Amino acid sequence: MTMSSDSDPPKLPQFVPQSLVSDLQSALLSRRAASTPPEATSDEPTSEEAKGGEVTASPVEESPGVESSSADVAQSVSETKPIVLVTCADGINSAGLEFLVTALVSTGQYDVSVCAPESGKFASGDSITIGETVVATSTEVSGAKAFQVSGTPVDCVSLALSAALFSWSKPALVISGINKGSSCGHESFHSGAVAGAKEALMCGIPAIAISLKWKKNESQDTDLKDAVNVSMPLIQAAIRDVEKGQFPKSCFLNIGIPASPSINKGVRITKQSEWRPMLSWQATSANRPPSVAPQFLAMHQSLGLQLAQLGRDASAAGAARRANAQRKNIEVESVASAGKPETKEVVKKLFRLELVEKQQDEGLDGGLDYVALENGFISVTPLDVQLRMHPEIQVSASDWLTSILKGDEED
Repeated sequence: MTMSSDSDPPKLPQFVPQSLVSDLQSALLSRRAASTPPEATSDEPTSEEAKGGEVTASPVEESPGVESSSADVAQSVSETKPIVLVTCADGINSAGLEFLVTALVSTGQYDVSVCAPESGKFASGDSITIGETVVATSTEVSGAKAFQVSGTPVDCVSLALSAALFSWSKPALVISGINKGSSCGHESFHSGAVAGAKEALMCGIPAIAISLKWKKNESQDTDLKDAVNVSMPLIQAAIRDVEKGQFPKSCFLNIGIPASPSINKGVRITKQSEWRPMLSWQATSANRPPSVAPQFLAMHQSLGLQLAQLGRDASAAGAARRANAQRKNIEVESVASAGKPETKEVVKKLFRLELVEKQQDEGLDGGLDYVALENGFISVTPLDVQLRMHPEIQVSASDWLTSILKGDEED
């Protein structure tokens, strides 16, 4: 902040609206008048007032009231920062969320809040938690105020926007990401990242979802950091144009980052494809043990009670297994004419779902999201709440993206 001289009112950063500057100066003058002794006041105008000159605030050291107002000025300036709410279907401890929040906070331009699931919910789709208690635990992510929630990405966004967790009324933008795995084509119907952004749009808040195409045994967390770097220009342009009222209306942006973000070929406005991975159900002989350790290690409050509850749950589960082992697994269907019950064996089979990527067909339209991503481009697909893209939305989003890309080239 620029220091003011003894004769000038405190100067505010250039990004503060002029109307706010005037209001703050008026407040300073009111404080000055209130702190002036009655005997020192006069009904006669000062020489400057008589000449129609501008009345300036007194120096800070002349009035204790002005000293307290400087804190009010700083608070008011802070409140002018755009509010950004970040969620992530991969969970509160995911690298993609941490890298993104770190980048947003480091700019110093935004008031960043985080509300994300306490564990990964990457394929939760639009699911919400009804009839069960949802726990929101305060924490911090890269200096931003945060809550980890025992629910889905949709729960997180809805709860954050309900004004039950944060002091602000509504954010300028909701960002859902950055998540591992693309959300192209029909994947968007299952995607927790897309669902978080869609929930924001349904609440009337501009939103974007960001996903990184993750290659098993190839991609690394450093790729997520690169994905943040290439996403930041789009994010900053979105926040800027939301403030100006120029961000595309009635849609959210589903952004896909190619597997090698640092060597991407550019940005393309794309259409939603019909691509989806194959759903492969694999028979298995045993349930995979639940991964509870990271969740409990991440929770800093009431850890002892949680571990005790885990022990009780484990004991109860063991007792139930022993009881089941002592009786046959049968159902009574009906009673036969002879009076003997007819029984039917219950068959229990275990399966695990795996997603298998299909090979890209040759000659596909390069304007489709999946094809652009496969060819190394950043894919930006505008979608409405029904995950459709009307022609007028396509034109609006295309014009917006073209304008910001031209602006970057001119800079």
